[in-house]
Amino acid sequence: MTKFVGVTACIAGLAHTYMAKTNLEKYAKKEGIDVKIEAQGSMGVENKLSQDEIDEADLVIFAVDTNVTERDRFSEKQIFEVGTNQVIKDGEKVIKDASKMVENEKGN
Repeated sequence: MTKFVGVTACIAGLAHTYMAKTNLEKYAKKEGIDVKIEAQGSMGVENKLSQDEIDEADLVIFAVDTNVTERDRFSEKQIFEVGTNQVIKDGEKVIKDASKMVENEKGN
């Protein structure tokens, strides 16, 4: 099974962070992808990803409009980066595009 981890973060750390998280989870599950999303919002880091979860993932999705806290945890991983608005408007397309990125990597 394909596995994604991700981080969502918006400038204010409020609504967009959590709406993006919800959409990533919803559409990943719809596509049969195991997913865990870390929210970096106004309450700090929530649902923090472990290094093992990051290492085991096929792809990392950053749905962010600001800097990712502790970004170095992801240094060895392939990252698919989009803005929170893209995920809110069309989360299904973001997940499908991320899946294509994984397929292309496995094909090479």
